[in-house]
This record gives sequence, C-alpha cells and structure tokens, in this order.
Amino acid sequence: MLFALGLGDQVVAVTHECDYPPEAARKRHLTRSLVAEGLSAGEIDAEVRRLTGEGRHLYELDEPTLAQLEVDLIVTQAVCEVCAVSYDDVVAVAARLPTRPRVISLDPANLAEVLDDVPRLGEATGVADRATGLRDDLERRLELVRAAVAGVGRPRVLALEWLNPPFIGGHWVPEMIEIAGGEDVLGVPGTKSRTAGWDELAASEPSVIVAMPCGWDARQAISEVEDRSAEVAAIGAERIWAVDAAASFSRPGPRLVEGTELLAHLLHPDRVQAPAGVPFERVPAPEPAGHS
Repeated sequence: MLFALGLGDQVVAVTHECDYPPEAARKRHLTRSLVAEGLSAGEIDAEVRRLTGEGRHLYELDEPTLAQLEVDLIVTQAVCEVCAVSYDDVVAVAARLPTRPRVISLDPANLAEVLDDVPRLGEATGVADRATGLRDDLERRLELVRAAVAGVGRPRVLALEWLNPPFIGGHWVPEMIEIAGGEDVLGVPGTKSRTAGWDELAASEPSVIVAMPCGWDARQAISEVEDRSAEVAAIGAERIWAVDAAASFSRPGPRLVEGTELLAHLLHPDRVQAPAGVPFERVPAPEPAGHS
C-alpha cells in the first residue's frame, strides 16, 4: 500500500514476507519467522498450534536494527497473529526507540475497511490527495466488476484458505466472491477463516473450488490440492482453480482488487478478462477414491 501511494523511497525496512513490488524485497528485513522452513502444510499448522498453545511468539523483531534506522512511522497489522509480529510487541519496541515513532495498525475485517485504510495511511504520510485518488480508482474497478457480472447466474464457490487442515476463506474473501458474481457456500464476510471437516465441505455442494492457501502461490496451491486429491474429489466440484493467495487474496492491500477481477474471470470468463500478470491455474479434477 505504501508503494502504491508512491512512498517506496521512504520505506527503509520491511518484514521478511514483503515481496511486492520487487523493490520491496530488497529493503532491509526486520523480522524472521520462528517456524522452521521446509515444513508441510500439516506440519506448519501443528507447529503454529504448538507455539501459540505454549504462549510463544511466531516471529522475532530486530529491535537493534530498527533503532539504527531512526524511523518516524511503523505500519503493522493485528488482523492475524499467525501472519505478523505481535502488535503489542511492536508498540512496546516503538516506545523504547529514541525517535518514538508513531505506530499504525491496519486491521481490516472486510473489503470496505481495506479501502478505508488507504486514505488513513495517506493522511499519516502526508499524501492524502494521492490516497484519495488511489481509493477512488480501486472502488471504480470493483464497480466495473459488479456491472460486468450483473444479472448472471452465480456459481457456488468454496474458497479454501488452507487444506491441511481445511480452512474456509474469511475476512474479505466472501465479499470478493460476491462482487465477482459468485455465491460463497460457507464463508461469512468479515469473520475470521475457520477450520471445517471434509464432510462439511462436501455437503456444501460447490460447483467451483478456489484453492488459495494463505501466503502461498498458485503452484503450491496445486500441490496442496494434489496432496488431498481424494478429499477434494469427494467434494464433487466441477472446476478447481489454484490462485496466488500471497499476491491477490491473503494480504489486505490494493491487490485484493486484482484478486476480485481474477475471480470474476474464473467464474464468468465471457464477461471479465483476466487481469494482466496475476497467476492462476486450473487444476485437473482429481478422481474419486476407488475410481477405476
């Protein structure tokens, strides 16, 4: 969002997950994950549950480097404790820094609040007019999607934010599906994603599954579907799509609009073109167990 506001040259450091635009990844990293690399989806889930159950942190913040950078503003989030350094930790560190930087936490629960954060961040960084223009453009693009799919039949959509165990997409994802001309069969707008059993997923009878493992790309999404091929096949969806969640679905920023445009294309390809440069792949429908 800061880069979209034209403030990339003022961003002095980022988290280890910040990778867009490409120049963001070249900034100094101030965080690291305490969850080991190379784990499977199920192992990641188990490790996160273990660490949080023990009251331990999932991320570490490099306070000495942050102090050296003499920052004026820290932008963080408390949407999900699994996705970032604890907000309380950030506030505590900021209070110890000589510059006493302001801390802004962007914590949207839905798409409207994501858009509201654009002018909020613009006010804090002195580019209010630029932020208003960006928000207006994002809203205009969403309205174009709504208009393009108006009056069409709505496919039943299941958004899977994780597959081992299954998580149903929450927060802004159900709204994205609705704007794109679909009917989210299980997701509730503005609520956190939740786990679900495979039987519940099958009972929801979706015609489309969108695999969007949080923080992972389309190729990893395909791999997750293949690893759970029997369970996915039992759901009986006609189409299965793998998308780049890290780019267009997981992170509450401007690229959620691209994700909405992509969903509209996947659901209504005759009405909406795929946005340029947004990865997605169709997953061959897995055969049900026992099929010969």
